[in-house]
Amino acid sequence: MKVALIQSALVWENPEANRTYFEEKINSITEEVNLIVLPEMFTTGFTMNPSAVAETMEGKTVVWMQSLAKAKNTAITGSVVIEENSNFYNRMLFVFPSGKIEHYDKRHLFTLAGEDKVYSRGIQKLIVDYLGWKICPFVCYDLRFPVLSRNVENYDLLLYVASWPKTRIKAWDTLLAARAIENMSYTIGVNRIGKDSNGYEYVGHSQAVDFLGESILEPQESEGVFFVELNKEKMMQTRSKLDFLSDRDAFEIL
Repeated sequence: MKVALIQSALVWENPEANRTYFEEKINSITEEVNLIVLPEMFTTGFTMNPSAVAETMEGKTVVWMQSLAKAKNTAITGSVVIEENSNFYNRMLFVFPSGKIEHYDKRHLFTLAGEDKVYSRGIQKLIVDYLGWKICPFVCYDLRFPVLSRNVENYDLLLYVASWPKTRIKAWDTLLAARAIENMSYTIGVNRIGKDSNGYEYVGHSQAVDFLGESILEPQESEGVFFVELNKEKMMQTRSKLDFLSDRDAFEIL
């Protein structure tokens, strides 16, 4: 599987400007890719003012993602602010080339920023079946909580999209590797760069790690589109040889 990671600054609470930017970046991709990954809240930045920017599942951003996925014949994923049943969600959308959509609502809301006060918590883990791969998507703060990402489904790829600030970027780097190692899974993290309207600075460090914790895309700090090629056969051979996942403790999340 070939994956494109798009790392960029974001225009604060301006979906139209951000869609225009990402459309240009996506259309600039000339090689064939299977999946394009955008950051957390890629149309707005990490805002605690959802009522000003929220869209529905029939809104402009969803339609835009479907149109681009079909035109480029690739899946596109990233999180946006969605309003549904009078609740706001930090929702990661996975849009297939056909236009079909599956979604994951962020479970671990970032209490330090008050995200839990304005957004509703997701309750279901998602495993996306795509091109023979099982993909498990998460959002930012979820990265700190290994129980949720526990690989009981034998997924092949962990995805994290984020607005992870510079001040704690060491944790981002360390935890992405840890999640890859403990779950014996390819792990990709896509973060933003630049500053938001609250003055927080982001240095990106979008990256990809293999199933043994080895870097296959070093942390990036500049704006750009970065590509990684994932080899499922190699991963499955390594899992079979080492068989670490068979020694997992059995428990359930209640």
